[in-house]
Amino acid sequence: MSRPLARHCPDVQFILDHCGIPDVKGRELYPWRDDIARIAALPNVACKISGIVAYGDPERWMVDDLRPFVEHCIESFGRDRVVWGSDWPVCTLTADLGRWIDATRAPLNGTR
Repeated sequence: MSRPLARHCPDVQFILDHCGIPDVKGRELYPWRDDIARIAALPNVACKISGIVAYGDPERWMVDDLRPFVEHCIESFGRDRVVWGSDWPVCTLTADLGRWIDATRAPLNGTR
């Protein structure tokens, strides 16, 4: 039986990096969605929206490829437990920093 460290250390703040590293390129939402919901149930865990552009198709990713992952993290953790990170310079493997920033503005703001 799994015993998550965050559950056993309720006074420690944890941050889940890169939205839990979803399969953006494969557009695989399950079991990732369920795993995110489970860890989001722990009040001492926050989620960092960063680096997921690196998990998309390096030649063809679009904002809508990232959207379901970003939106699910926001819905699961709530805006008060979500932070954003650039993941620079690693993000430049698939996009320049400006494109990554632009790509996260729409889902973070709830717009298209």
